[in-house]
Amino acid sequence: MAVVYSVMLETGLNKTEFGKGILGACFINDVGTVIALGLLFAPFNYKTLVFVVAMILLLILLPHLTGWLTRGYAYRTAAIRTKWVIFTLFAFGALALWSGSEAVLPAYLVGMVLAKTAMEDPLWIRRFRTLTVGFLTPFYFLRAGTLVSLTALVFAPVVFIVLLAGKVISKIFGLYPIIGLFVRRRDERWYYTLMMSTGLTFGTISALFGLSHGIVTQTQYSFLVAAVIASAVIPTFIAQKWFLPVKDEELPAKSAMNG
Repeated sequence: MAVVYSVMLETGLNKTEFGKGILGACFINDVGTVIALGLLFAPFNYKTLVFVVAMILLLILLPHLTGWLTRGYAYRTAAIRTKWVIFTLFAFGALALWSGSEAVLPAYLVGMVLAKTAMEDPLWIRRFRTLTVGFLTPFYFLRAGTLVSLTALVFAPVVFIVLLAGKVISKIFGLYPIIGLFVRRRDERWYYTLMMSTGLTFGTISALFGLSHGIVTQTQYSFLVAAVIASAVIPTFIAQKWFLPVKDEELPAKSAMNG
């Protein structure tokens, strides 16, 4: 999702129906993945119950509380609204970890319930995006990268190649026929398929989840993360180079604030 979102913003496709379709499909795919991950490995004890109840209350109350803060404090120097959202994400991420679930799940659910509120203030979205993409996201990927064993990759490159090929090929064969039912143009079908074949964020999240819970070893984790990174970079490059469905001059003009 991180790669797709960045590409959509850079190309301006996020302002088109085509780009919104890709983002929506990736979002639903990621939410389904994290819910499945949580259900498969959740301990289902009292901690899980506390987390579920807290999330339900949050989803009900958060739009109203955020709306109240927006009306009263949104445009003051203290940036109360931004601090409130960040506090909510960190607090419920910690609660998710405590319960044995995945910390990123609250972020997706919070994003869903605050979508309408956020869309009312595009400038705040840009500022919040700068904070998350420019400051918070790199810490996660740095941590994920420091756990990779380069020695394992150097001495067993065949494993990496097999995992990479299996991931990309299975996604392409699974996606292309279905996408072809809704998208007629060949370049658009391939672009849609290749962009949805990435999965950098949730690939690394799943691998890190497996490592932290003792499901995979560090060597296995290294192969998984390397394959995930390559499967995000290579399809994206191919899609941008040969299957971009609209010419640069046809893309929506991007605001100077996007820079």
